[in-house]
Amino acid sequence: MRIGDWPDSERPREKLLGRGPDSLGDAELLAVLLGTGIRGVDAVTLARQLLARFGGLRGLLGAAPDCLLASPGIGQGKACKLLACLELARRHLGEDLRRGPALLDPGHSGRYLKARLRDYPYEVFAVLFLDTRHRPIACEELFRGSIDGAAVHPREVVRRALAHNAAAVILAHNHPSGVAEPSDADRLITRRLADALALVEVRVLDHLVIGDGEPVSLAARGWL
Repeated sequence: MRIGDWPDSERPREKLLGRGPDSLGDAELLAVLLGTGIRGVDAVTLARQLLARFGGLRGLLGAAPDCLLASPGIGQGKACKLLACLELARRHLGEDLRRGPALLDPGHSGRYLKARLRDYPYEVFAVLFLDTRHRPIACEELFRGSIDGAAVHPREVVRRALAHNAAAVILAHNHPSGVAEPSDADRLITRRLADALALVEVRVLDHLVIGDGEPVSLAARGWL
């Protein structure tokens, strides 16, 4: 049976408009985003199949474009919608962060950085630039790949800090394994960056390691 043949009260779009988005399950919300199914499979069923294939919303929305395009029922149009949805969510969180109060504890910045970095399948090193009152100016993803002395270039971090006229920064990177325990390389690059930024009077307030659980703060560990 096509979704168009369902009772109005059960159709995802009608439910969303009439009862609000929180009345829909994950598959129904995903079906609204996908718009259509494929031959013999309605949009809700396709959504359920995709959630099962990727192990839930996190796996689906964090998937690389080539993985999405290799999935039955996902062409370029649907893949672009899914990728755009995640990016809009990240930007929405970024706006909330920029409009919020000064970042005075790791929890506030950690929630934003976790949402932004956690689901990358590779390591991403980001810097949150702050003003003199520790309010966010911008967040930039500067490096990708293995986070070690060869991959993270202090001169580039210094250059971007000066470009933003930042007074302080919060460093962050993800561990795709999901284990957020800082490595010796993480501690080493933190010290190198702190020393380089100190030369231009920019403070490193923290370095957060993002995994599946709560972000780990190097400052809280006493390593800054």
